[in-house]
Amino acid sequence: MISAAPAFCSVCGNPLTTRFLPEEGRERQVCDMCGHIHYVNPLLVAGVIPVSHGRIWLLRRAIEPRVGYWTFPAGYMELGETGAEAAERETREELNMSVRLVRLLTVYSRSDLRTVHIVFVADVLSEASPGSEALECRLFERDAIPWDDLAFSSTHAALSAWVADPTA
Repeated sequence: MISAAPAFCSVCGNPLTTRFLPEEGRERQVCDMCGHIHYVNPLLVAGVIPVSHGRIWLLRRAIEPRVGYWTFPAGYMELGETGAEAAERETREELNMSVRLVRLLTVYSRSDLRTVHIVFVADVLSEASPGSEALECRLFERDAIPWDDLAFSSTHAALSAWVADPTA
């Protein structure tokens, strides 16, 4: 299944068609005029679970999707940055916080989503305050994580991995 595919060829501007390509073993977006194959690949999301004395910082989202729900700082990687750099940048943007990445916690993906999530655990190096994409931010004990009010399945998966990890 192809989703979020462009309607026109980025090479020649002609309309694209979806067809099965035997050499690829699947359907692809193809330009019938120039023959260019348009690959629709997942986007990378990098995030951080900021840890301070065994507690984690979460933010309540101020933007769609899922306004008002809790998550850790995360967002799309930009060209020219590593996953670690993207995770640190997102933390600065969303929590006004500096962190030191400690380790990779998990890489999360689902076949029905267009994203792959790279989640790090980090030590907090500065105070937190809500950035432009956060209504509020708060420290949570492990047993007080607002499981029913988490923004995304990826948020739930990463926090579950953190809670289950005895070294976290």
